[in-house]
Amino acid sequence: MNGADEVSLFWPGIGLLVCIVLSAFFSGTETALMSVNRYRLRHRASQGSRSAILVEKLLSRPDRLIGVVLIGNTLVNNIAAAIVTTVTYRAYGEAWVSVGIGALTLVVLVFSEVGPKTFGALYPDRLAYPSAYVYAPLLQKFSPAVWAAWCVNWFVNGVLRLFGVRVDQAASQSLSADELRTVVAEAGTLIPLKHQQMLVSILDLERISVADIMVPRTEVVGIDLNDDWDTILGQIRDTQHTRLPVYEGDLDHIVGILHMKRVARELARDELDRDSLVELAKGREPYYVPEGTTLNQQLVAFQQAKRRHAFVVDEYGDVQGLVTLEDILEEIVGEFTTESRTLQRGFRADTDGSYVVAGSTAVRQLNRALGWRLPTDGPKTLNGLVVEYLETIPEPGTSLKLHGHPIEVLQIADNTVKTLRVWPAVETS
Repeated sequence: MNGADEVSLFWPGIGLLVCIVLSAFFSGTETALMSVNRYRLRHRASQGSRSAILVEKLLSRPDRLIGVVLIGNTLVNNIAAAIVTTVTYRAYGEAWVSVGIGALTLVVLVFSEVGPKTFGALYPDRLAYPSAYVYAPLLQKFSPAVWAAWCVNWFVNGVLRLFGVRVDQAASQSLSADELRTVVAEAGTLIPLKHQQMLVSILDLERISVADIMVPRTEVVGIDLNDDWDTILGQIRDTQHTRLPVYEGDLDHIVGILHMKRVARELARDELDRDSLVELAKGREPYYVPEGTTLNQQLVAFQQAKRRHAFVVDEYGDVQGLVTLEDILEEIVGEFTTESRTLQRGFRADTDGSYVVAGSTAVRQLNRALGWRLPTDGPKTLNGLVVEYLETIPEPGTSLKLHGHPIEVLQIADNTVKTLRVWPAVETS
């Protein structure tokens, strides 16, 4: 080649470099725009970010965006191929054209396809938001790029309709509850662990029923009108509860709910007797809910009814237990009451590392408080879990291993397991 030929390669070289850069831009930004986090994008757009608003608008019609990207990418790649073909043919002859095209293919593959697309997939925000300022003018209503993309999209959408795909009816990117759990779990340090647990607990409210967390019938504290008056007065003075159910004989015959604040006034005036007690209790009728009611439904029901307590009934209308607003909130935020209440709920730690547990303690309560993984899809109490496993009512001293937990039966009463000693699960190699 002579000097004139060498000088003539300058502008083709510049053109080739520009085509490779543009091809890299189209490839990288396409991947970045399709990989951008839609929920972070929506948040930034709601905060008024200009670039986020543009990206959201571009992604509202991805078929048009992809059409413009592919047209631009195809155009610059074809121009690059034409430049290489012309230069190699003039400089070295026809035999070197295939070599030039092969070299161009390698360069485009590395620097205009794999490299930019990998970067766009790993760091979509760095490319997606700035590129919106380039694509937005290209997608103006009367730009040539839009008309070219419209023609391509019209043909492509017609083909997609043959396979039952309609672009205008594409499903939105809404997340299911399980997918939201995954998003929360993968948030890492962006969301504190305690907040992650609370968010997951809120999602779990639709899976848990009031029967899973209720205070069992046998542990519900109330006033039996059949007791003598001195016993009733002693119970009123010693109770730690602000509200007590008043019933005749058993919880299936509830008269009403007694609020201790109103009782205190009568006691202070020394005007409280059995009749006035009944009248005070009837001022608040009992609130009943089916045992299959989910916690999210019950939380809304408590809010609408302006209530804090509900009696859980089975399909026959028999009272099975009591659920409170506090119980539901503890499912979300964890235990926020004193240790004494935790002990009253059915378990206490012993010096040897074991726990003395009342048989009526809810399995979910143990799992939440102690970090255990006892099954919750069967019996609701530890007594029920043990009896189901043994298929008989055990004798005191009976030992077993239940889901990795060594258990010793301590006390039996009224055909139920009253107390047990439970050790943490033994890990097996």
